[in-house]
Amino acid sequence: MKIGKHSRTIAMQCPTCGGTSFEYESSDSPEVKCIQCERVIQRDELLRENSENIQENLEEIKANIVKDIANQMKKSLTAAFKGNKNIKIK
Repeated sequence: MKIGKHSRTIAMQCPTCGGTSFEYESSDSPEVKCIQCERVIQRDELLRENSENIQENLEEIKANIVKDIANQMKKSLTAAFKGNKNIKIK
């Protein structure tokens, strides 16, 4: 399974205007500024405001990983019991 296959970027949205572009002074800065409405917001608050979107994406990634693992296990078991007439894997 390729781990990078499941990585993604989640766009944060400004809770005021829905904008997705932010600027900040440095990567250490605790505040970001929405470029569209110029609202200054704490990074932690921005994460909390976007937690539903983050959780949705996380659940989707988890489901895809579980499906990939199940497919890999099926392939491995099929290969292991190939030629055996008494065991069939569906």
